[in-house]
Order: sequence, then C-alpha cells, then structure tokens
Amino acid sequence: MTRILTNTDYTTATGGLGRRTLLKGTAALAASTILASQANARDFGANAEPQRYPDPDIVVIDPKRFKAKVGNTAIKRLYTGCLWAEGPAWNAQGQYLVWSDIPANRQLRYLDDDGHISEQFHKPSNESNGNSFDTEGRQLSAERTRLVRYEHDGSVTTLAEQAGGKPLNGPNDMVVHPNDKAIWFTDPGYGAISIYEGKLAKTGSLQPHQKEAVYRLDPQTGQVAKVADEPFKPNGIAFSHDYRKLYVCDTGITHYPQAENVVWSYDVDGPKLSNPKKLIDMKLDGKSGFPDGLRVDTEGNIWVGAGWVGPGYDGVQVFAPNDGARIGQILLPETCANVCFGGKKRNRLFMTASQSLYAVYVETQGAHFC
Repeated sequence: MTRILTNTDYTTATGGLGRRTLLKGTAALAASTILASQANARDFGANAEPQRYPDPDIVVIDPKRFKAKVGNTAIKRLYTGCLWAEGPAWNAQGQYLVWSDIPANRQLRYLDDDGHISEQFHKPSNESNGNSFDTEGRQLSAERTRLVRYEHDGSVTTLAEQAGGKPLNGPNDMVVHPNDKAIWFTDPGYGAISIYEGKLAKTGSLQPHQKEAVYRLDPQTGQVAKVADEPFKPNGIAFSHDYRKLYVCDTGITHYPQAENVVWSYDVDGPKLSNPKKLIDMKLDGKSGFPDGLRVDTEGNIWVGAGWVGPGYDGVQVFAPNDGARIGQILLPETCANVCFGGKKRNRLFMTASQSLYAVYVETQGAHFC
C-alpha cells in the first residue's frame, strides 16, 4: 500500500506531506517522459496486437546478474477495473491467485486453469490489504484493523488486533516462516489515516495508536512482539531465499518529509531481528519512487513493486541481494503496488498495479511457497 492521502487538510495539520505537494513533485518528474511516450503507448487491451518478442518492457540492466528475462514471452494484463489493487498471494494447492481491491472492499481471485476472475471472492473484505497463505494452505489477510486467517471450514479467526496493549494502527503485509509457522507482519496504519481506504482514527496523529513497526506473531502463544521500528512506515515484507534476512519496504515519505524511499534489511536471529541497514535506494536517474511490496527469487534477487514517478520507472524493479544494486526492470503503464510468484512452476510473476493485474513468465522461481 502506497499512495497519497485524499484528506489534504488532515495530512498537513498533523505534520505530514500534503497530497498536493506530493502530486506536484510527482508530476514534475514524470511530465517530460509522459508526453514523449503517449504516441507510442503500449496497448494492453483485450484486442491489442500481439507484442513482438523479445518484450522491450522487460529491461536487463546487468546481464551478468539478471538472467530472468525470457526472450519469447510477453507481459500480459489479466484484469483491469480495480480502484487500488494490492496484496497478491498464490495458493499452490488450488492453483489460484487472490488479491485485494482495498477501496472497493473486496478480494478477487484468478483461476490459473482457465483465467476466470472471481470479482467478489471475499466481499466485504474489511478493506483488506496484504494477503498470504500459511503452511496449511489457509489464507491470511491484513484487514484495516486486524490480522485474520480464513479457516478450512469458512470461518474467520482474528490472529492479532493489538500490540503492547494498544490497538494496531492498520496491518499491511505478512510472511510466514516455514520452520516455526510464525507470522511476521507490518503495521504502517494507512487504513486509519485515509477515508478512501479505511476510516480515520481521529487521534490527531500520523501514528493513530502507536509507533509504526514490524511484528512477529508466535503461533503457539498468540503473542505479538515488536521486532523492528526503524522504517517510518513499514510496508511490504519478505524473507531472503535462505530465511537468514528479512526485507522491509519503507513508504514513510507519504507522510514524513524526512523519510527515504528505501528497502531495509535485517538479520534474522530466531524470533528477533538485528543489524538494520538500508540495503536498497530507489533512486534512478535522479528520480525516486515508492518501494511498496516485494518478493524474492531462488537466486536471492529482490523484486520490488514501485511507482509514482512515471514511464520508464513505474512497474517492478529487481535488485541484487549482496549490494542492493538495480539489475533489471519490468515496465508497466501503472504504478505497481505488489508482486508474487505463482503458477505451476512458480515461475510466473503476478503484479498488482493500480487498477490492474499483470503477469509475466520469468526464467527463475519464487523462493517461497507463497
């Protein structure tokens, strides 16, 4: 989840970066490239002409480290019609993808066998954002005020709605560790400071109930423990391919002018995190966009949904794990919120981008089961 608040007065009064200011800056960065690209804009519509191979919007920056481009495949738009698409998660047993449309208060499902889209898979969804699946195939969702699990019998279990004796601000994204089944999740609180995607907490603070943080939910005790709070607004979250590190996107620039568009890296030490550092800087040719959601492939490369800059930037950016260098891009005509790997071989990248769902086959696989 990354976008500008619709309530300018509230944002400015509480010390945040106003919508008008952010949009003005974003427009200035993108204006020149938008005008130049309009004449040659790619058609992703249902009746569009086939894309000539190799797809020019799959960009190899470092050919020695980015080897995932497939020369005879193309980026496909699978669906459009969302208000703000988020939280893609792949269910291997059912061979389907679920994702959220937050303002529309629904979750959608894409069936891999015939491409069918269920437009009201879960509705209402309590304005859910991120989704995942646990090791038993049960869906996890970050709703506006709580973290929940959909049980096999159709019931919904609340896993967390408080931390440290205070309400959560608004959970965003989560990942499951396969060894101990613990759920690690972020709590930036966007659902409590935006009418469009939630409900204003009206606490007079950009931190509706407490400091934004990253948490770990112990599956045995149900205890929620804070594990990190360095990011201004921790957003997307993912383990490294070997589970030794945890990556967290920081989208704090939406409300904190001193924040940076970066991805944090932590060392995983059992139930705790250590050694926080800014691994990835999202600047590219003097422009910087939000790192919203991310996933990791089997080689350890980090695939980040990015946007709010314009053509030549928005889409997915791929970074090397050792030094955070940008090695590849997938350019989309919309800001990309989040990504996940799926398909029968786990080699298809699904991308929730603003109003649409996109997918492309890659010559790598997702490192994790979801």
